[in-house]
Amino acid sequence: MQKTPFTNESSISFEIFPPKKWESFPNLYETLDALKQLHPSFISCTYGAGGSNSKKTTEIVSYIQNKLEIEGIAHLTCAALTKEIFYSTIRTFQEMGIHNVLALRGDKPIDMTEEAFRNRTYKHPSELIPALKDAGFTVAAACYPEKHYEAPSLEEDIHFLKYKMEQGADFFISQLFFDNEIFYRFMDRADKEGIHVPIEAGIMPITSGKMVGTTINLSGASIPKKMSDLIANYQDHPDDMRKAGIEYAAEQIRELREHGVKNIHIYTMNNAATAQSICSLL
Repeated sequence: MQKTPFTNESSISFEIFPPKKWESFPNLYETLDALKQLHPSFISCTYGAGGSNSKKTTEIVSYIQNKLEIEGIAHLTCAALTKEIFYSTIRTFQEMGIHNVLALRGDKPIDMTEEAFRNRTYKHPSELIPALKDAGFTVAAACYPEKHYEAPSLEEDIHFLKYKMEQGADFFISQLFFDNEIFYRFMDRADKEGIHVPIEAGIMPITSGKMVGTTINLSGASIPKKMSDLIANYQDHPDDMRKAGIEYAAEQIRELREHGVKNIHIYTMNNAATAQSICSLL
């Protein structure tokens, strides 16, 4: 892969995650086969179960890269990484034909003590980037339009984002957001900070009422009035809620593109039908 998986044209990419049970894998491969038909610039896969095991991620991304012949990006979280596991993992990636990595901090695994987490080998994903670059990988990193929940301020968060770029990050994928104005302001501040690598806008379609609480807890994204009204009107009507959530996501993407944001990353939740519906509206 070249420096980034993007062309000069507008692009769509997708995120999927490994099933908890191996027997569910055939369904995921069917999802991936369906996503291929949407011609994504890449498909990324989250890092194992609980962020502590990359075996499933490796197999999935190898399938994307080598069988589907689409750029695959393997998430790699550093929360539980030792140096031995880190270098073993990237050797495995190379052996499996994987050459794109999304470097992340990740959450503390459930079986990891607080003391072990405080004393972890890699405190920040930026520490992984130089070694990944030296090993020949194209490296993506995360960015947060509403700042990372642990960052003291958006200003400091963007300053650290620039540091990740200086360490070698080739492009960024944003945390999900529901208000495009927030993303525009973030992009303006990133530009003023001198961040010049591509930034993909992360979009998650909210297709059921129960997704809202989980999504907010995990992402910290704020809910604009337009989405609040949508949820209030449709959360008790599953079919209408799904349709409205898909239309909301498609409208977000159309407005982003009109504003000059060319690269869109959709958090699919392993649902190809949702991704297909959004793309059909574009």
